[in-house]
Amino acid sequence: MSKPSVPELTWVTAEGSPHQIGRILGEVGRSAVHEVLRGDDSWQAATDSRHARVLQTLAENVQSQFPQIWEELVGLSEGLKLPLEQVVAWNCRGDLMSNVPDGCTTVQIPGVMPVIAHNEDGLPGFCGHAFIAEIKPDNGPGLISYCYPGSISGHTFSLNGSGLIQTVNNIRLRDVSADIPRMVLCRAVLSCEKLDNALDLLHKHNNCGGFHMTLAQTGDPRLVSVEFGGGGCEQRIIDTPSIHTNHALNLADGDVKQIITASSIDRQKRGMQLILDGVSDPLAILRDQGGIELPIHRTDMDDPDNENTIASAVFHVGNTAVKWEIYDQNSERPVFTGENLDR
Repeated sequence: MSKPSVPELTWVTAEGSPHQIGRILGEVGRSAVHEVLRGDDSWQAATDSRHARVLQTLAENVQSQFPQIWEELVGLSEGLKLPLEQVVAWNCRGDLMSNVPDGCTTVQIPGVMPVIAHNEDGLPGFCGHAFIAEIKPDNGPGLISYCYPGSISGHTFSLNGSGLIQTVNNIRLRDVSADIPRMVLCRAVLSCEKLDNALDLLHKHNNCGGFHMTLAQTGDPRLVSVEFGGGGCEQRIIDTPSIHTNHALNLADGDVKQIITASSIDRQKRGMQLILDGVSDPLAILRDQGGIELPIHRTDMDDPDNENTIASAVFHVGNTAVKWEIYDQNSERPVFTGENLDR
């Protein structure tokens, strides 16, 4: 394991039952949630009582269809020392509202050894509070995942013990009547042992808020881009270097109601231009602040989407192993490196 150059990201191990894992993640994130998140407008909006009816439906469906993830949410609320309904609402924020502060940029490079590289963009106040969780469940594959305080794992960048890599971008779909939380689906994907199992799950369950995933797995040559939400799912094999930000490009042939922010447009356009110009280093693309518009690498506290780049990850997907590097906001060297789940 490489040593962090600055203490912006920590490494946390959580093991045991789903309830125990959730409780540990809650305890780790408790101070940041109480000191940073609960004062943010997005928390107030997500936990507003006007969502009560929809939230009840979402909660009941998680309990019946994904009971282990429900137990993780219960443990999370206990660790956070917050009412369960508030914690569930926060983890359903993108299903309850169209515009929430979850950004991100993913670079997708196919080839003999595909590469997935990802900027994790979130609330600026979380810089220094987010962490990497190494999760060792009693049942199912283990995983490592970037975690925001107050959220279950899996909606950021992750790798599980079956060599499945997942990166996630927010898509701001409008007029969604969700019956399952998108973040729960992300967590469920990380319990899959095969890429096809993950793809099948998203085909079956997608009446949720909008997300984009890039998925790959050791021993499988495919690099798959998946846009889903609002009852639709579009899966495409990536065969040329590409980039994806925070709006749907292919879902319903691009004809969906969505909020497309200036930042998402600018990052998509700038990233594709860098690729066309021959820039092959994915980290150079993720760290780019060039161009004359809003940058890919986001560090402005007055960012118009209220998002900053808090961490970045690069995954090299081999035939038998995944080599990965995790960077904090500005580090030149990776904070953590590893192969598969070993670091």
